[in-house]
Amino acid sequence: MKDLESDVVVVGAGNAAMCAALSAREQGAKVLMIEAAPEAESGGNSRYTAGAMRVVFNGVEDLVKVMDLSAAEIDNTDFGQYTREQYYDDMARVTRFRCDPDMVETLVENSLDTMVWMRSKGVRFQPSYGRQAFRIDGRFRFWGGLAVETWGGGPGLVENFKKRCEREGIEILYESRAVSLIEEDGAVRGVVVRGASGPFRVRAHAVVLACGGFESNAEWRTRYLGPGWDLARVRGTRFNAGDGIRMALEAGAMSYGNWSGCHSVGWDRNAPAFGDLSVGDNFQKHSYPFGIMVNAQGERFVDEGADFRNYTYAEYGRRVLEQPGQFAWQVFDAKATHLLRDEYRIREVTKATADTLEELAEKLEDVDPAGFLRTVKAYNAAVRADIAFDPTVKDGRRTEGLAIPKSNWAQTLDTPPFEAYATTCGITFTFGGLRIDTDGRVLDTAEQPIPGLYGAGELVGGLFYFNYPGGTGLMSGAVFGRIAGRFSGAHAVGVRDAESPDPPGA
Repeated sequence: MKDLESDVVVVGAGNAAMCAALSAREQGAKVLMIEAAPEAESGGNSRYTAGAMRVVFNGVEDLVKVMDLSAAEIDNTDFGQYTREQYYDDMARVTRFRCDPDMVETLVENSLDTMVWMRSKGVRFQPSYGRQAFRIDGRFRFWGGLAVETWGGGPGLVENFKKRCEREGIEILYESRAVSLIEEDGAVRGVVVRGASGPFRVRAHAVVLACGGFESNAEWRTRYLGPGWDLARVRGTRFNAGDGIRMALEAGAMSYGNWSGCHSVGWDRNAPAFGDLSVGDNFQKHSYPFGIMVNAQGERFVDEGADFRNYTYAEYGRRVLEQPGQFAWQVFDAKATHLLRDEYRIREVTKATADTLEELAEKLEDVDPAGFLRTVKAYNAAVRADIAFDPTVKDGRRTEGLAIPKSNWAQTLDTPPFEAYATTCGITFTFGGLRIDTDGRVLDTAEQPIPGLYGAGELVGGLFYFNYPGGTGLMSGAVFGRIAGRFSGAHAVGVRDAESPDPPGA
């Protein structure tokens, strides 16, 4: 292929990249997107997500700014609220106060406005009834600070963004992997690309890196996350190998954030090595707060009810990986099975059922039956049955006297039929990456902006440490993608106009 020219080149084609491209286009820049995946698999991890987005809202009056709600939905639903203060508190608490305060402020304060902007770009949103609400006394009640998801999940998000990009004249080159940055006179001026027909260059006045972390790179996972991480399943795309991070570091960028940390969840034990778009996000198993999890010894190893699953699920995948054989079984009885999310009902599930605990113990593959029965007996005896069970709040229904407590939603396992689901660790994205400022500019090791280089999405470090509040990934990608696009577009147009009176197709 011959070399190409643009004002802005965006590396990646997921949520953050699309927001960057559309935002740069608003500045009058010509924008070209480079995507390593073929079109059918394009969109990075965004295509594999369920689409939840954590946004500030003070009531239903804010929610109607981003999605259409019928009068019946409003009357029959308690959406609650998720305030700025709650968002700040959650980010600080789950990251053990390590998160970058300037980045968190940018995320929180721009969350609602960014979703309104996304809606103006053709993205559709809907209430997350199936994942974040339970019907209590005939009325839906939301819990855990999440109320909104993209219509059609990740695929719907990516496809709606693609349509908008096509409408605005933004071209996407598929099966085109960016391999290095072009640097001239101390500034980034494009990328070298390895395409299906050979290598070529894209010369540009600004580059936005938005091509994900390094979770698909088994060697990097083992190097940075530690031994055993090469065995983790990858929940999403096979194309997030750390290319954007590597290119930026080679250009002098500063590494930043929790390089030994990642977002990892309970994932079906027999899921494939990478995400399967025919199944999407449904290999996940996130209803564990309503049962118990046991390892190969038949022993519990986490407090399943420590918090709403939104605040523990991204950490508990690591805990599963640490167990013998890198697996765990989630166990429920008939009192809880109606609370299980839809992902427990897919055809591709590793499941055991039985009418007695003794029978179930023999069906839990690779688990010590005697150890499992001892665990259940001790657990059942420790449940505070005098406290009311309520799945929409942290109800305090707990165990007492166990080495590993269950702090909420503890119910005895005594009502058949019993169900169990085998899980392993599924890695979503890595927390370490590049340092950017609040204008989306990538910083060098002296904490100075690298001219012409911007970053957004999962390759940005400093936001998440140890853990993650559910729904923050897409939200942060959108917020920082939009910002990176705005400033890269303005920069590129300024350079273009200074260098040439004839803009290239703007």
